[in-house]
Amino acid sequence: QAAAPLHPVAVQCQEAQVVVTVHRDLFGTGRLVRAADLTLGSAACLPVAQSAAESMVTFVAGLHECGSTLQMTPDFLIYKTSLSYKPTPSGNLVIVRTNAAVVPIECHYPRKSNVSSNAVWPTWAPFRSTLSAEERLMFSLRLMNDDWSAERLSNGFQLGESLHLQADVASGDHVPLRLFVDDCVATLSPDRNSSPQYALIDLSGCLVDGRSDDTTSAFISPRTRQETLQFMVDAFKFAGDDRNLIYITCHLKVSPADQAPNPLNKACSFNKASSLWAPVEGTGDICSCCETGNCPLYG
Repeated sequence: QAAAPLHPVAVQCQEAQVVVTVHRDLFGTGRLVRAADLTLGSAACLPVAQSAAESMVTFVAGLHECGSTLQMTPDFLIYKTSLSYKPTPSGNLVIVRTNAAVVPIECHYPRKSNVSSNAVWPTWAPFRSTLSAEERLMFSLRLMNDDWSAERLSNGFQLGESLHLQADVASGDHVPLRLFVDDCVATLSPDRNSSPQYALIDLSGCLVDGRSDDTTSAFISPRTRQETLQFMVDAFKFAGDDRNLIYITCHLKVSPADQAPNPLNKACSFNKASSLWAPVEGTGDICSCCETGNCPLYG
């Protein structure tokens, strides 16, 4: 709406920028605030113009400028910034006569359609294609030291020790995600389909190595963050083979963090004390297929 003492801040969310118009009678008292005391965003951007009567102040900033933040929901891109008023003493005075104020500002753009008002020419890449490219996820799988504080410098182990494995995904501005390890297989060559091979994690997130009588292999619970999953595996070697080098290949995936874990998206360890499978999060029934072996695969 037009800026007036009753509504002193007006916002226009344009295609690539936000325009904020501020009435200097910010508090509706008739006392005009100083334009120099108004800034936009955490970067404290200054206004670009004042009206002839100098009662209106205008800010113009790109959606990614002035320290704005981007939040992504399933349906919207939300750019957030704020208008700040910080009164400073004028002249040599040591007093001020108004309070500081912060006005939150948000611009919402739909994710599931083009936001450009221009016609989309056939040779253009549609907005949603561009968005998909920007949302590429970076997965990693690392050997960690015993307290999980840093990556392990050596990849050598003695039998009787435990491998501390950490899977991560860098989600950037994506909607919040939860990481899962679908399967992990150990082989004697980089080819995960080579023989012999041994499954550590299988059936869409069941740490089957922990089912063996002589192991303590398990997922670490609770997680440190939704985008990280840690698990321990007791060191081993292939029987009848003198090679000391083993390759571990894992398939990582994500689901929306607000989606409840299920038999397809789960992280389940075998608890020897109770002889039951237990999930890192979610209800116990999602792990029941780890025992029966009929879990859904790669949905």
